[in-house]
Amino acid sequence: MKKYEDMITELPPEGYDQKRDGVSYPQFEKYSYYSHTAERDTNVNVLLPADYDENKEYPVLYILHGFYNNEDWMSSGSVALSQILTNLQADGEAEEMIVVLPYIFCSKELPYCTGMDLENCFAYDNFINDLTGDLMPFIEENFSVAKGRENTAITGFSMGGRESLFIGFMHPELFGYIGAVCPAPGLVEVSGSAMHPGQMQPKDMVFSDVKPEVLLISSSKSDGTVGDFPDSYRNILTENGEEFLSHVMEKTGHDHTSVKPHLYNFFRMIFS
Repeated sequence: MKKYEDMITELPPEGYDQKRDGVSYPQFEKYSYYSHTAERDTNVNVLLPADYDENKEYPVLYILHGFYNNEDWMSSGSVALSQILTNLQADGEAEEMIVVLPYIFCSKELPYCTGMDLENCFAYDNFINDLTGDLMPFIEENFSVAKGRENTAITGFSMGGRESLFIGFMHPELFGYIGAVCPAPGLVEVSGSAMHPGQMQPKDMVFSDVKPEVLLISSSKSDGTVGDFPDSYRNILTENGEEFLSHVMEKTGHDHTSVKPHLYNFFRMIFS
């Protein structure tokens, strides 16, 4: 993992997220699949490479949205995901890949998030079952996918970052590349908070014999929403002897201004 350390830049170069003349920028397309986990049809946005070829197999990156958001947030103009990835590919700094933006609120009772409480948090936590049991099979059945952990990555923002870490720890056999930007509290117990009893114990934040190729945690010192919780995850990983990459921003916020630099770094690391 150390070979990626020199690739990390706090902020990308100017113009990295702008459209260039003569470059074709693919757009996200919305699909629907049946989630047996949530017992409902569920939307998902998919970005295919500009020169997508069904006879070629592509690695897949799953990117998870934050609290109160949906599958459209990461595909918005403010994130400029297609521009960032396509420009990096044009410069030979990122591989071709399929990008999947799921709706990660997974509840049989609630169609969408209704508040910051334990019931809603459990619905986000339940996405791990939808992902492995419903969404990944749908993507593999309908698109030309290169399977295996070496061809599968996951990252997310805020609550999606917490879930990407949780999923990465629970399924290291499925995901060889793991990221999180401004990950939310609750991966481990938050003292005095009934809302965050903890998905894991600190001692369980280990990968045993199956290590990720990349584990990147990005955060901002100016993030007043999650505060120093990303550092608490870093501290646990350090105490457990787990290797990871740290990307710290000084003045970005709990929004796209932190997500975009994270994606710029993560895109350049995965599937290389």
